[in-house]
Amino acid sequence: MLNANIKRILHLIAKLAMLSSVCSLAHASDSDPRSYSNIPVGLNFLVIGYAYTTGNVSFSPSVPIKNGELATHSAILAYSRSLDIFGKSGKVDFILPGVSLSGTAEVLGQTRARDVGGFADPMARFYVNLYGAPALSAKEFAAYKQNLIVGVSLAVQAQGGQYDPDKLVNIGNNRWAFKPELGVSKAWGPVTTEMAVGTYFYTDNNEPYLGKSLQQAPLYTFQGHLEYNLRPGAWASFDANYYTGGATTKDGKTAGESQENWRVGGTLSLPITRYQSIKLYGTTGIYSRTGSSFDTVGVGWVYRWGKGF
Repeated sequence: MLNANIKRILHLIAKLAMLSSVCSLAHASDSDPRSYSNIPVGLNFLVIGYAYTTGNVSFSPSVPIKNGELATHSAILAYSRSLDIFGKSGKVDFILPGVSLSGTAEVLGQTRARDVGGFADPMARFYVNLYGAPALSAKEFAAYKQNLIVGVSLAVQAQGGQYDPDKLVNIGNNRWAFKPELGVSKAWGPVTTEMAVGTYFYTDNNEPYLGKSLQQAPLYTFQGHLEYNLRPGAWASFDANYYTGGATTKDGKTAGESQENWRVGGTLSLPITRYQSIKLYGTTGIYSRTGSSFDTVGVGWVYRWGKGF
């Protein structure tokens, strides 16, 4: 019975660890400034990134576990291309993340450790700016001045990450996720504000650990950015991200309560050459109703190429 209780408690660690690994990639999916800006048609972007996340987890007093600590190292390989969609500017992203996760906690007075690594679930995103951002060539774009942009996007997270239903900790979620989003961007000279609201919808995981089916309610997200152009090709942003919902049910019984979290951070993008730039970012939690709190820092290298650039 004692071993069974330890397994169940470690499963709670695993679920929180997977949440943390997903949140370590949230900067790529839910806190990404300039997602709805206009760029010339026909440009290609190759992105190689790294993020480090560390934090602690608070548990209910009824659960005999203390001092939960988690750390993840995340690597991201991504490709983007700007598009002409019936005269409107658009973009498509393909993202392949990998995660190495480790965690420790005191379980019934004993320190337990878990380590796992592998590919996380891949993601694709499609954007189209419906208003204020026409599709332009590089030559035409030189005379473009942003005012108000309204756009929409759809992100699809595929079932493809490392997953073993017999293991406590997994990187992948063994399900699909879909996220429609509405974004608005407004420029005032060198200052731009951007806001976006979206919702994650999840398919069922039909092979959860110690269960037959795991369902998750929709997760509602909001992101806001205050951006400033420092000089051509260089900009900085203050970022805020909020999400709520996402309660889980396993085999018809409640398995996890709804989430509610506020995070803030910053992004700095600097050009290296005409074709390369580097992006630095960091986020931290300022409020969490579910008790988990973590910090993330990351760096990304961007290489761009295309006709007329």
